[in-house]
Amino acid sequence: MVQKTILVTGAGSGFGEGAAIGMAQNGHAVIATVQVSPQVMPLRQKAAKLGLDNLRVERLDLTDPYDIERAAKWDFDVLWNNAGQGESGPVWEIPIDLVRRNYEINVFLPLVLTQKVVQKWVSQGRRGKVVFTSSMGGLFTPANWGTYVSTKHALEAIAEALQQELRPYDILVQTINPGAYFTGYNETMADNAFRWLDDGRNFTRREDLRKGFDDFFATPEGRMDPQEMIDRMIEIVPADTGKFRNVMPRAIEDMLKAHQLQAWENRIEAPDGLVADIVPEMEPTRSV
Repeated sequence: MVQKTILVTGAGSGFGEGAAIGMAQNGHAVIATVQVSPQVMPLRQKAAKLGLDNLRVERLDLTDPYDIERAAKWDFDVLWNNAGQGESGPVWEIPIDLVRRNYEINVFLPLVLTQKVVQKWVSQGRRGKVVFTSSMGGLFTPANWGTYVSTKHALEAIAEALQQELRPYDILVQTINPGAYFTGYNETMADNAFRWLDDGRNFTRREDLRKGFDDFFATPEGRMDPQEMIDRMIEIVPADTGKFRNVMPRAIEDMLKAHQLQAWENRIEAPDGLVADIVPEMEPTRSV
């Protein structure tokens, strides 16, 4: 494989950190960016201990427009939009400002960076590649994860459009769709709902929501070893060929395909005993 220079956002922990190190170990030049300054030195020290002088660590806070402007000027072949954040809890009760913020971080700001980078590549007549870390949740929607996974649905649409739009310019676009690997990301995202959910104000009970999350994370599907996904990311991100969408593990891919087929038969049903007759509109009562 041709050695690439790869910019990774959200490399301060989890998939991003593991894959950034792995790609550097495979000989690629990696610019591993982290959200906050205190994450910079620990990753630089880790890279130095591993002898990875081809792993450069920088701060890139997507909410800081100056960070984005600076990063867009760096020279690299692959942009991996991996940074993200998640809000949990029932969509019908979550504060709207949290929904907006989740879209800002997961959709709008990565698109700002991507636009700047690909417009530069196109103006230079240069080939490149953009990768988005989506999610299994970009392809289906479980209850109480709707806000977060809707941002990933949006990323799926953006990536699919970009793939078609940028093909004439030799710029590749790809998504990576991990299952619920045990990196701590999903667990801390689940905690986010409990900073606003209030038994004195909301209909959803804190105890019920916590039990639902805990029950899922106790299953094998909720505690998968992230190294499996990291190993695949190390292969996928630098590659010039492969699938547009990359779901792991295979069992999750099979589940998502079955879910998408079943979606065509999904029905709404009135609850038992509910009369759904149309009631004629009555003339409003006039006051006297």
